[in-house]
Amino acid sequence: MRAVTLKAVTRRAVARRVWRGSAVAVGLAMVAAACTGNRGPDTSVGIGGRTATTAAARAASTSFGDLASPCGKRAGPSGGQGPAEQGVTDDKVVIGYGDDAGFSIVPGLSHELSDAMKAMIKWCNEQGGINGRQIEGRYYDAKFTETNNVMQEACGQVFMLVGEGWANDGAAEEIRLGCNLPSVPGYSVTAEFANAPLMYQGVPNPIDVNPAAWADQLAKAFPDKIDKAAVMFANFAALIDTKDKAVQAFEKFGWKFLNCPQSYAVLGEADWRPFAQKLKDCGAEAVNYVGTPYPNFENLLDSAAQLDYKPIWYAEANMYDSVFAKWNTNGNGDNVYVRLAFTPFEEAAKNKATKQYEDLVTKNGGDIALLGMQATSSFLLWATAAKQCGSALTRQCVLDNLKKVTKWTGGGLHAETNPAENLGPPCGMVMKLQGTKWVRFAPKKAVTFDCSPDYNVKITGRVVDQAQLGPDRISTKFKK
Repeated sequence: MRAVTLKAVTRRAVARRVWRGSAVAVGLAMVAAACTGNRGPDTSVGIGGRTATTAAARAASTSFGDLASPCGKRAGPSGGQGPAEQGVTDDKVVIGYGDDAGFSIVPGLSHELSDAMKAMIKWCNEQGGINGRQIEGRYYDAKFTETNNVMQEACGQVFMLVGEGWANDGAAEEIRLGCNLPSVPGYSVTAEFANAPLMYQGVPNPIDVNPAAWADQLAKAFPDKIDKAAVMFANFAALIDTKDKAVQAFEKFGWKFLNCPQSYAVLGEADWRPFAQKLKDCGAEAVNYVGTPYPNFENLLDSAAQLDYKPIWYAEANMYDSVFAKWNTNGNGDNVYVRLAFTPFEEAAKNKATKQYEDLVTKNGGDIALLGMQATSSFLLWATAAKQCGSALTRQCVLDNLKKVTKWTGGGLHAETNPAENLGPPCGMVMKLQGTKWVRFAPKKAVTFDCSPDYNVKITGRVVDQAQLGPDRISTKFKK
């Protein structure tokens, strides 16, 4: 179990990091695909001005999906808040959240995380907050290039970070750990943050374990293609890591990769036909694409169609995107398969948690997306741990409670994860693009996942070594 304490993290001198333009790749390829609009979020969420609720709405607020609501009024007198903590008073608790919506190259980047956070903070405050403490959310726009700046601000202002997602998260790790600021993020990207101290998340994405249910599912569906696989990826460190993890995991399920990997410029290519032609000449019948759906993947798929090249294309969950689906009017993306650990939006009517997420965010004027469900799960995880602290709300108490959570579904939003041990779900499903709609491919039954302990594949080698993991699988990179 990840036994992490604040005392285990010592303050270090904060070194100023230099921004390099090529780092744009992380934001574009890891999270830009989830952005469905250019509207950025508001800059704050207040703690007052609760809206009136009907009796039915109040009843619905007693749970989120199948999770009893962690929000509510104080039971009896507060008895004091316990040790003095930044961002905590008898009446409120201040948390930080944020995204990269101000990034000029991709306006609105990851804003769905913050849309979800605003809706969930409002939902919780209407019930009484956390043991009577109203939640004040402070929004930080890292604009991709300013992660250091927002982390320095948050270090002096908030109790904890919750539901945030910054594509360049590793750049600010030394600052975060230097001020002992815990985080329950919506997602993690870099090796430094994916296995970091003082960090738990609803759907973990550790650098040393890769969820591979879809490797088995696709192998069973296309047994004649898995020994003729290939990879195509953007030439940037974080995406090369993703590609290398996938290759290791897939090989465990009988996949064999041809010696013709294709690396492309992360900001795009003038002509994608040479890449498609090389894959075709190599004999690749299944291609793992790592990158963004639009315009890069769209251009590649169009080029492949011009060459009458029709392999199966399989990609990470960032490809599960409504804008990408609407593009596929010509059917060139009909052989695209993506993995999911969340119940898809297409099945929201059959899953209370998914429907509740959609309703809360939409009614609050936000946009729904997979990223938003990730932030929602992490908010609920944090709130559940914070509630258990009662009136004595401290960072250490929340961390102690988080490290006890070994089974988590976000109220039914996703397959079961293990936040305490930083393990993602040993379960998964595959969605297929069919025309302009996403449809379930495997398993066939709605609102189900294929699960096996073998699906969480241990990753070794260069990808993991860079995180400098200790025996507890926690990064020691910034430990003094």
